[in-house]
Amino acid sequence: MGMKTAEETRAAVPRLGAWVEPGPRVRWRVWAPDHRSLEVVLHDAAGKPGRVLPMTPEPGGYFVAVLEEQGPGVRYKLRVDGEGPFPDPWSRSQPQGVHGPSEVVAPDFAWTDSGWKGIGAEELVIYEVHVGTATPEGTFEALIPRLAGLRELGITALELMPLASFPGTRNWGYDGVDLFAPQHSYGGPTGLRRLIDAAHAHGLAVLIDAVYNHFGPDGNYLRCYSPHYFTGRHHTPWGDAVNYDGEHSAPVRQMVLDNVEMWIRDYHADGLRLDAAHAIVDDSPKHLLTEIAERARASAPGRRVHVIAEDERNEARLLRSPEQRGLGLDGVWADDLHHQLRRAFAGDHEGYYQDYTGSAEDIARTLRQGWFYEGQVSKNQGHARGTPAEGVPPRCFVHCIQNHDQVGNRALGERLGHDVSPAAFRAMSTLLLLSPYTPLLFMGQEWNASTPFLYFTDHNAELGRLVTEGRRKEFSGFARFAGDTVPDPQAVETFERSRLDWSEAQRPPHASVRALYRELLRLRATEPALKDQRRGGYEARVLGKDALVLERRGADQSLLIIVNVRGALEHALPADSRAEGVLWSEAPRFGGAVEASPLRENRLSLEGPSAVVVRVRRS
Repeated sequence: MGMKTAEETRAAVPRLGAWVEPGPRVRWRVWAPDHRSLEVVLHDAAGKPGRVLPMTPEPGGYFVAVLEEQGPGVRYKLRVDGEGPFPDPWSRSQPQGVHGPSEVVAPDFAWTDSGWKGIGAEELVIYEVHVGTATPEGTFEALIPRLAGLRELGITALELMPLASFPGTRNWGYDGVDLFAPQHSYGGPTGLRRLIDAAHAHGLAVLIDAVYNHFGPDGNYLRCYSPHYFTGRHHTPWGDAVNYDGEHSAPVRQMVLDNVEMWIRDYHADGLRLDAAHAIVDDSPKHLLTEIAERARASAPGRRVHVIAEDERNEARLLRSPEQRGLGLDGVWADDLHHQLRRAFAGDHEGYYQDYTGSAEDIARTLRQGWFYEGQVSKNQGHARGTPAEGVPPRCFVHCIQNHDQVGNRALGERLGHDVSPAAFRAMSTLLLLSPYTPLLFMGQEWNASTPFLYFTDHNAELGRLVTEGRRKEFSGFARFAGDTVPDPQAVETFERSRLDWSEAQRPPHASVRALYRELLRLRATEPALKDQRRGGYEARVLGKDALVLERRGADQSLLIIVNVRGALEHALPADSRAEGVLWSEAPRFGGAVEASPLRENRLSLEGPSAVVVRVRRS
């Protein structure tokens, strides 16, 4: 009998965690190789331990137990060789936080979205949301009243920052430790299901930000069960890598793949955003990223599912099919356009911004290619970065002018609107939303929110002190900041200051920005020339030193999105064309101060940062 392949070995990994079977009964299965005995310690609702169930060993380092005549709501911890008890690392719910008892949950919910088929990739307009600061309540259900307004604006998908349980109640989510347990302070499993069901009723897809490259430092009990969850063979910015390709890696891979399946199948999510996919290190013949994409799609037959990676490498193979020797993902965060535009309009030049000129030519080149770096040497990284992306559809590139990282990783959490003029903000927004690429907005961007988005945590006192000191040290080398002025991530006030103020959207000057976004997204959804998102259906070129045009071509007409970065632009359109103005970023209804169109008799006159959209019909 021949040896099993890696895929066959992984397929043999049994189900893990706790689940409800007919009877009813609760069944547990835990992977704890190299341990002699495990016990389930039942807990009451107050968190007090009670009855103990011995677990029976199975081959391969597994242990099982059954509790008859019980179902959802049972709370428990696990004792390992007399140590602990600890929460279950495969827990589906942590109602008292990451250190409290785990809770048995059944995927029972009265879904109303049976007709939902998802959103096509060409239709995606993504709205990134941090659940904890998006509303005063900071819960899944508190977002539901906002859904109608987002859909009316033209948003088609929510992207929820990480939901896996993290320590405390205040965190961006990237310190998660319980992959399967939606954060209790957000509303837990039931709250998330209600939000997704409501989103689908409003025609909105929901993507979930998933972190598979590391686990947070507080509440991570994986090593209590097995050292094989991690490996010293690879390293990441967070230390030892998760063990996806070494000895005993099959259950670790299965943890991720089961988690992918849970979000898509049990919570009806429409896809995943994979955090820092470049740090998911895997030398297996079939990369984990490919398996994630395949499992996600298989978990929702007949529904459109999207797997999008955050990956700084600009590697086209991420987006090519396995048949093309690629990894088969649907999309990637491509930040080069953001960096070019920040350099052009805000003047950023430190760190990775030194790799960008912000020139009109380089912005145009980035728009032509999808990303800027296709193999050039990065001054910041000291090596060649990127590969050409010919043939990769524009929909695969997710572009933004701000996101949680680009706002929250600034010392004072400044949004784009703090660093560029209102006119520049309008011009950048016009280019973002009318390009053929998939746009991503960060919550509140559509009204140029004034509230910052700061870095905040709720760790224990000792870890919290280290985080605060590290944050202030990080910015001590910047002349702009004195170390003690950087907000304390542990302070409740830092979190509270980051809450969105939705009432701003109805007041000047914010209401006019929202009007601009609504009109831009209406154009994106309805203009024939914007429907063609294939390569070859658009062109970007410079108009003088500090301006560029993005031309979107339709069957009998083109839309010209003309952006002026600075100074004055005088441009003559072809004399034999019939041109009409479609949108003017400096119109008073959008917050500008120039009523007159910059287009007169096929001549354009722009002054300062601005954008104009012109329809040109062929004679």
